[in-house]
Amino acid sequence: MVIFADRSEAGRLLGARLRKYAGRDDVVVWGLPRGGVIVALEVARALRTPLGVCSVRKLGVPGQPELAMGAIAIGGVRVLNDEIVAMLRIDAATLEEVTRRELQALERLQRALSGDAPLADPAGKTVILVDDGLATGATMRAVVEAARKRIPARIVVAVPVAPPDTRLAFERLVDEVVCVSTPEPFYGVGAWYRDFRQTTDQEVRTALQEARTWSAQQPQADS
Repeated sequence: MVIFADRSEAGRLLGARLRKYAGRDDVVVWGLPRGGVIVALEVARALRTPLGVCSVRKLGVPGQPELAMGAIAIGGVRVLNDEIVAMLRIDAATLEEVTRRELQALERLQRALSGDAPLADPAGKTVILVDDGLATGATMRAVVEAARKRIPARIVVAVPVAPPDTRLAFERLVDEVVCVSTPEPFYGVGAWYRDFRQTTDQEVRTALQEARTWSAQQPQADS
């Protein structure tokens, strides 16, 4: 079983698994906030590709906010967990109210993290979607659909750690899944990091600025 020192080490190990995409001008990397962006920075550095942040928000069940009945992502994407919605008899009005509230939070988050900088466009390219790990995969599914709306040539989900069943589900959903470790039993994403402290908005902004700086300095032959 792999235990990562922190998100940066996890990103370097993940980048090594993705080396076939290095130095190509038809590849972009999207990181999921907040911790996923720190992993994605190391991936983008290894591959010498543009990095963007794709904000996403979980739709928590009223009274049980940690239980996801779905997720939303930028671009007007909403993905629902139909099993949870049906089991808890969540009505349409409740869904719309939670979605409206989280959409406002999503827009604030995207502005706070990336300002007016446009998201790296994956149209006609390979887009690599990076998070610090998958559990149920609810938020990553929303980002997959956000990416699919941009009509990429290929969608790759890349994470340091995920349970085997979630990895299998994504292998049926996207073109490729790259995962460093699939432990069983899983316990949770944080169980596989020695340092899994919460990532701040400022750390995300710093990572994005760093990526923009060294990406702009890459020789034209690398692009």
